[in-house]
Amino acid sequence: QVQLVESGGGLVQPGGSLTLSCAASGFTFSMYAMNWYRQAPGKEREEVAFITTTGDHTIYTGSVKGRFTIARDNAKNTVYLQMSRLKPEDTAMYYCHASGSHYWGQGTQVTVSS
Repeated sequence: QVQLVESGGGLVQPGGSLTLSCAASGFTFSMYAMNWYRQAPGKEREEVAFITTTGDHTIYTGSVKGRFTIARDNAKNTVYLQMSRLKPEDTAMYYCHASGSHYWGQGTQVTVSS
């Protein structure tokens, strides 16, 4: 069956870094553009980053531009989100999503706090 499994979340101090991973299975990963979304308590889910099927084009929401990098490895069926200079407002549950599909992961929690 289709699975998207996120990992790499945790507690980090402001200014720190984390790298999230999302391992895909059960579908042809290389045929889907991929997204990272996040949802903070009491807020709507927002798209954070997007990457095309080949990884040659990426898009970021303004608040993370220059701090986050999305990447993918189609040989490993994995998409990554490298996060640096983290801020308390980055605290959220982070989800990966196969663009245009109903495939979502269960999420990984990122908490930025001193």
